[in-house]
Amino acid sequence: MSETLFVDHSDGVATLTFNRPESMNSLSTELREALLAALTEARDDDTVRAVVLTGQGRGFCVGQDLREHVEALRKGNGSPLDTVRQHYNPIVLTIARMPKPVVAAVGGMAAGAGASLAFAADFRVAGRGARFLLAFANVGLTADSGASWTLPRLVGRARATELLMLAEPVTAEDALRFGLVNTVVPDDRVLIAAHELAARLANGPTAAYAAIKESLLYAESASLADALEREAVLQLRVGATAAFVAKEKPVFHGH
Repeated sequence: MSETLFVDHSDGVATLTFNRPESMNSLSTELREALLAALTEARDDDTVRAVVLTGQGRGFCVGQDLREHVEALRKGNGSPLDTVRQHYNPIVLTIARMPKPVVAAVGGMAAGAGASLAFAADFRVAGRGARFLLAFANVGLTADSGASWTLPRLVGRARATELLMLAEPVTAEDALRFGLVNTVVPDDRVLIAAHELAARLANGPTAAYAAIKESLLYAESASLADALEREAVLQLRVGATAAFVAKEKPVFHGH
């Protein structure tokens, strides 16, 4: 695994840590490729039942490595923005479609694609000093890495438009008020709290969690009738082994 990404396994949780603290964990090509590979591996590993995303040092992730971007432009190496299709889109889809809960542990700044990755997770635990910044417009770009899809669903279209067009930093307290994050904790407890949540989820009904993620993702673009049918299909899939059928205390082993 690349030195730009640390991977740790404990309590059924895979913790993926961006390790470029000197650049506030900006996303170089190496880090993007390592992240996609690690997410894919976690998805396919039956011993992993939940995932935590976090960053080393003072920031969660400030998005695209702009130095690398400028260097690619200078050398004429195609369009650096091809990375949206090549890296960011597959990363976001892997997070969204992963049949396991994903928790983002956000300490410090989460900006651009870094913020978008946090929004793609199922849960967001933020430190009191965390900041979110959708800075795409500030450099003449539009949203990517799923922000145009996730933001309106988290905070509504009006607030999403404000965050994307005005591109002003959002404090952890405002993020909680807007619905961008699930909880705010002291800065020195961000990773601890995120791991506790992920470990709790890892000990839960992961097959049910997978079905919940699938049903929510499907329903976002489905009619009510189609969403109801998908619920019925998924309920049949997971319901036969559900604990309530046997009236027993559940012991979950995943899927």
